[in-house]
Amino acid sequence: MAAAGAHRPGPLKQQNKAHKGGKHSGSSQRRAGGRVPVKAQPRRRLRDLNRVDRRHQALQLRRQRKEAVLAEKRSLGSRDGPPHLVVVVVLHSRAAAHGTLRLLQSQDSAVVRADEGRAGGFALLCPRLKQRWRFVTAQAGDLHAVLDLAKVADSLLFVLDPVDGWDSAGEHCLSCLFAQGLPSYALAVPGGTDLPPKKRIDAKKKLSKCVEKRFPEAKLFPLNTEQECSLLLRHLSSQKQRHLAFRDRRAHLLAHAAEFVPSQDSDLVGTLKVSGFVRGQTLSVNSLVHIVGHGDFQVSQVDAPPDPLSLNPRVVKGQKRSQDMEVQDDSRNGADEMEEDVKVLMKADPSKQESLQSEVVPDPMEGEQTWPTEEELQEAEDSLKANRRVVKVPKGTSKYQAAWIVDDGEEGSEKDDDDDDEDDDMDDDMMEEAVSQEGESSEEEAGEEESETMTVSESLRDDQYDEKMEEDEQMLERYKQERMDEMFPDEVDTPRDVPARVRFQKYRGLKSFRTSPWDPKENLPRDYARIFQFQDFSRTRKNLFRQIEKEETEGASVGWYVTLHVCNVPVSVMESFKEGKPLVLFSLLPHEQKMSVLNFLVRRHPGSSEPVRAKEELIFHCGFRRFRASPLFSQHTSADKHKLERFLRPDAALVVTVYAPITFPPASVLLFKQRSNGMHDLIATGSLLSVDPDRIVIKRLVLSGHPFKIFTKTAVVRYMFFNREDVMWFKPVELRTKWGRRGHIKEPLGTHGHMKCHFDGQLKSQDTVLLNLYKRVFPKWTYDPHVPEPVPWVRSESALPEQEVEME
Repeated sequence: MAAAGAHRPGPLKQQNKAHKGGKHSGSSQRRAGGRVPVKAQPRRRLRDLNRVDRRHQALQLRRQRKEAVLAEKRSLGSRDGPPHLVVVVVLHSRAAAHGTLRLLQSQDSAVVRADEGRAGGFALLCPRLKQRWRFVTAQAGDLHAVLDLAKVADSLLFVLDPVDGWDSAGEHCLSCLFAQGLPSYALAVPGGTDLPPKKRIDAKKKLSKCVEKRFPEAKLFPLNTEQECSLLLRHLSSQKQRHLAFRDRRAHLLAHAAEFVPSQDSDLVGTLKVSGFVRGQTLSVNSLVHIVGHGDFQVSQVDAPPDPLSLNPRVVKGQKRSQDMEVQDDSRNGADEMEEDVKVLMKADPSKQESLQSEVVPDPMEGEQTWPTEEELQEAEDSLKANRRVVKVPKGTSKYQAAWIVDDGEEGSEKDDDDDDEDDDMDDDMMEEAVSQEGESSEEEAGEEESETMTVSESLRDDQYDEKMEEDEQMLERYKQERMDEMFPDEVDTPRDVPARVRFQKYRGLKSFRTSPWDPKENLPRDYARIFQFQDFSRTRKNLFRQIEKEETEGASVGWYVTLHVCNVPVSVMESFKEGKPLVLFSLLPHEQKMSVLNFLVRRHPGSSEPVRAKEELIFHCGFRRFRASPLFSQHTSADKHKLERFLRPDAALVVTVYAPITFPPASVLLFKQRSNGMHDLIATGSLLSVDPDRIVIKRLVLSGHPFKIFTKTAVVRYMFFNREDVMWFKPVELRTKWGRRGHIKEPLGTHGHMKCHFDGQLKSQDTVLLNLYKRVFPKWTYDPHVPEPVPWVRSESALPEQEVEME
């Protein structure tokens, strides 16, 4: 009788081999001998959740994120968190800034306290709303103050003109703020009540259209009554906070008060006691701090004075607090509060404290392994005696000075060295001009001696006009050079007076720029002995950021009001604070005081059309730092070699390479160029790409020749070289043409540089034969942390439009 139920196989049921499906059996399958591998259950399958559990998990994650955002909103400006820092930026010279501040101060049941550091700043305390704000004003013309305050601001309050919105200086300020990174913002429009009703509506429509380009979906807040002011404050406190990555991972504070204690040795250097609210991350006493615009310093001690902006201040007997607005000056009673109840939170541990060493001190004898013997020293002295020559020198000249006096015969060799140095700074096609100028200089000197007694007419004494004309001529010359580089990229003329094998002796040929190998450790300059390099930069960065997320550091927590004792600070820092400039401190991550090679990915700013050459001095605003340096420009590619660009291109993103202190990305970067009148023009914006000294930047030179006689697959080429030895020297290098032919040099013809070349096809008569040479270049050590204060920005009218530049 048949069984009632079907047979169910157990877990040990035989598994037959699956059909191969036409695949070729490899050696591993043959070695298996038909055995079926054991099925290993992956870990991920163990964690697989059913549908209900997946929904529940997603709901929990969504709830956690929502709670984190709400907790951040509640802590900002509350009793436990730092005051809500609002920077008021006036974007038009006609905008009513004072009226705005007066309205903000006139809130019901609010206590107003004036700042002692910055003129026009004040704190607003609302015990009823359990909120506290700190307002700081900044004019659009004061570029450094605006950018420094925006680095630490929780919100920016832009004050617009009711008719025009912002002027040219305000537009420049907005461009810089957008490039640096914009925190949360609000747009206030005070005034406009004096306009007729019809014009008022038209002005509002025009302003909304203008604002929409810069701030899409932004709301304009009119600011004429206390009720409108209350709406603005409510919007500032409830809007979502926008995060800037470079400040969220570092502790930072804006100085509320500062005191300078000169050291015993000198009055110019001392300890700066900076008081303010900790923001961003926990502040460790052993880490270094960077005072924006002044440099890196060590902290010796952290104190905890009483909070000057407390929502529940201590009430002294006999004094009744008024419910109306009170204006109190912190400078009157701030010193008394700091003297009493000051607690020392922590002191620096010398064994754990970060060092201020920024460079490696190279040992020149490190590579030496032997000491010269007496016989070698004697040979060197004999060779010096054999090479001695008689030179006519002025009376009283020492032997050392006489060795530097050049004879006529030596001028040629030294000129070659000078030309090779100029090759790094200037274009390679300036050699013939340099030779002709030497002959003219002697004639000019003779002319100067004769012209000492000449009288100058009144028409030639307008120095200012002449200077302006010289600037215009220099600008025109730059435009021409930039246009020449676009039309004939990297092409140079072969010099007639110097052999090409001497002139280009540091260059080499490559079979393929993309695939040919180039050792990154080959022929490094001396400056590379001074910098630091990571074994694996990305891994170090990940480990640091992981520690920050886990909050493993000990120190002053976010929201605490602390006093930092910063050591060995110059007195100029305190003087700038007394002048009303903001004092901003950032805590440095490990290694961020050390020098290395930084690479920035930048794009030309649309408002800048002036040509910018490589190795020109530029001003960098990188994250929380600013400095001056002369960078290299190179192409941004995924290859291991990157071609040098001689000019900052307007149509492509380029990589800018400089020596600078290490900064962990992400960090924004702004590039400025200083005009002769002291203004700073924004020329490029971007971000920090990497900290990598091994990034290879290759300079390319292109020598060009012209086909003289053309045969089936051979041609006689002239004007590339001018002697037979140069042709033989560059014979191994591959040739190419502008029309895509490839070939090589077969043999020289005659003694004047003609050469027989073989190509992969017949040349056209209008084609040009090219020979590529390459050399690795390095940035120059031009890092300068001192950046002069810019003059208030005004739009330049002297820039030449590109259409007017004509090539000769």
